[in-house]
Amino acid sequence: MSETRTGWPHGRTTWILGTVVLFGIGILVGALLGNIWLGLLLAFIVSIGWAIAYESWRGRNVGIYDRDDDGAQL
Repeated sequence: MSETRTGWPHGRTTWILGTVVLFGIGILVGALLGNIWLGLLLAFIVSIGWAIAYESWRGRNVGIYDRDDDGAQL
């Protein structure tokens, strides 16, 4: 019988805290620029990159070199 993992995934708390901090910084930057919505938009864009980088790090795929993978080369 295989065991399935349910519940709160390991590392999810760090990801959520990082996202909240990014949105807080976005609100601060937006307030300094005079437009909160612009700050939130910038925070949203950066948080997408944060999510991709964090999931890549969790998946242990950072820094893997594959000479046969030419997807990034034009």
